[in-house]
Amino acid sequence: MNAASSSVPPTPAPGSRRWPARALLARGGLAAFTLLLLYPFIGFFLPAGAWQWNGLVPHSTAAAVEVSLGLTGLAMLLVAAAGTPVAAYLARCRRRERLLWEAPILIAALLPPLALGILFSLAFGPNARLGHWLLRWGLPLSNSAPAFVLTQFYVSIGYYVIAARAALAAVPRELEITAALLGQSPARVFRRVTFPLARLGLAAALSLAWVRALGELGAVLVTAYYPAGMPVQIWINLQDAGMSAVLPLLVIFLLTALPLPWLLQLLAERRHEDSAPA
Repeated sequence: MNAASSSVPPTPAPGSRRWPARALLARGGLAAFTLLLLYPFIGFFLPAGAWQWNGLVPHSTAAAVEVSLGLTGLAMLLVAAAGTPVAAYLARCRRRERLLWEAPILIAALLPPLALGILFSLAFGPNARLGHWLLRWGLPLSNSAPAFVLTQFYVSIGYYVIAARAALAAVPRELEITAALLGQSPARVFRRVTFPLARLGLAAALSLAWVRALGELGAVLVTAYYPAGMPVQIWINLQDAGMSAVLPLLVIFLLTALPLPWLLQLLAERRHEDSAPA
């Protein structure tokens, strides 16, 4: 028995030579992948003329940042309010029914943005019955703040629902059933059981929707050229003043677009770690 056991090669311990080699190889591959992703950013350091922080229109950069952050934030509130119940239902319904309801969601998510903007402008324009009725009530859905918000809602809701459904479906159904048998209402089950366990995935879903909406150009260019958000203002600066007016706004766009997804993920991870058993 001793001879048989001694003939079996021992499993390498985490501190042996094989594990550091694999770790170094993995980190080297990750570093190469990161450099590949960051390579286009060297464009910020290449000569493009003296930077113009406002293009040809005074205060246009500040106005674009205010429009993008304010109206996109409002659109995200609508996305979370409308998309979370939809995602929760899709996470628990039967497979055939889920495939039926997910079809229009996928169509909205996969439709080219420019095509979505054209269809949006036709469906909500003054020549359509709904658009004409809304215009009579003082709610134009063309080149207006409501058009901007609604367009961003349309371009991002599909991404949020798909990602949120996956996060909610990962929550063990047995825990929800147990909480319901203990007398908890569906709303309290979601608040006390489902949401804490799906928090990380929901934060990632909202971050994805935020980045998708904030960077949208094609659909917004058709439906809400004014008020100009940051992507439209970047397009205007490129046409009117060239790269020297685009690069500063790109820097501001990155500084304003990236913090919210990071903060959402950090906050969700911190709460997840605090709620995890020791």
